[in-house]
Amino acid sequence: MTDTTAPNAPSNGLSGGTNVGPRASWTFLTNHAHVLVCLAEEPDIRGRDIADRVGITERAAQAIIADLAAEGYITRTREGRRNRYEVHAAAPLRHELEHDTTVGELLVTLGRLAPLPPSTSR
Repeated sequence: MTDTTAPNAPSNGLSGGTNVGPRASWTFLTNHAHVLVCLAEEPDIRGRDIADRVGITERAAQAIIADLAAEGYITRTREGRRNRYEVHAAAPLRHELEHDTTVGELLVTLGRLAPLPPSTSR
């Protein structure tokens, strides 16, 4: 197993960094969720800035972005020398326990996205 935690990662419990104590390094959200939050907040964010915020390596951040794009959670568009990301808020979460919840609903719950209009499909 490869450790993708950056050496000086923040330790606020929300970033994937380490806290005090032997079991204090876990968080409720995965690094994939943290990267998704970064992309939703700042669509033209650089990979190194994502890595710094999440507390992972730049290579790990790029791999997570590739995962999110491959599964249809984001679209990556090249704009000059930068990428711009669009988060697909209507995409369902992956795990069967949360499959009836969308990415947008998660981001709204986390306070990272304005509330979505009511859906008529549910």
